[in-house]
Amino acid sequence: MTPDRPISDLFSLQRPLRSLEFFPPKDDAGLDTLRATAGALRPMQPDFVSVTYGAGGTTRDRTAQVSSLLKNEFGFTVMPHLTCVGHSRSELCGIADRIHEGGFRNIMTLRGDPPKGSNEFNVAPDGLRNAHELVSLLKARQPNFCLGVAGYPERHPEAASLEEDLTHLKRKVDAGADFITTQLFFDNSVYYRFVEKCRAAGISVPIVPGIMPVVSLKQIIRFTQMCGATLPAQLVTRLEIAAENAEVLETIGLDWALTQIRGLLANGAPGYHLYILNRAKAALALAAGLAA
Repeated sequence: MTPDRPISDLFSLQRPLRSLEFFPPKDDAGLDTLRATAGALRPMQPDFVSVTYGAGGTTRDRTAQVSSLLKNEFGFTVMPHLTCVGHSRSELCGIADRIHEGGFRNIMTLRGDPPKGSNEFNVAPDGLRNAHELVSLLKARQPNFCLGVAGYPERHPEAASLEEDLTHLKRKVDAGADFITTQLFFDNSVYYRFVEKCRAAGISVPIVPGIMPVVSLKQIIRFTQMCGATLPAQLVTRLEIAAENAEVLETIGLDWALTQIRGLLANGAPGYHLYILNRAKAALALAAGLAA
């Protein structure tokens, strides 16, 4: 089995990278839909794709299944997510070994959200407290892993300040993280300020902006509340005028995301990561718009 190329090598190509995020479906019917989505997206030729890991590791087996499907059936470079939630150190080492044996060389390394029904992160018995401990563990276990970590341009909801959050982020990078992917944001100035603060703090790894095309006002409000992002008033007004007209909402969301990506690339972003919610249409529309 040919191992995946480390994403850290791709940044040396000196061109913007394009990546997509999938989440594991709950059942076999959802898996068929995901397979169709992946097939539709293959012509887009993303540089890599990521596969999420449910709160509390609830989708662990599905994450492995989907990662293998995307790698072996579609030839994607795949970055599985891995979190600390609900796992001991030995369990995490075992999962890391299986990921490595499967030919994967990239992991999105996260502390993880509390399990459903809980508002507080609890350390598992003989487990890890945070992402920088997981980065250290994975690098010690398999030194050739390329590790991505999350960055919060408007600070992590649990952090007292952006400065405190940057301190945690630097620990992850100092422990061996190779690049940062940001949580979603809708104002590019937020990303630019975040990058400036990271550089001032001594964080020099690539910082990839994470973009989510809006398809529902209710849905995006829920997502932004979860991750601490803000919605620009101008975007909210447009979405409110569209009301429940799904086609108009989608057009507004795609136009906003396309404008964001064009601006980010023009200002030197190392690429962009799309949170597509297993939908091919938005990603393909954005790729076509950027190619125009």
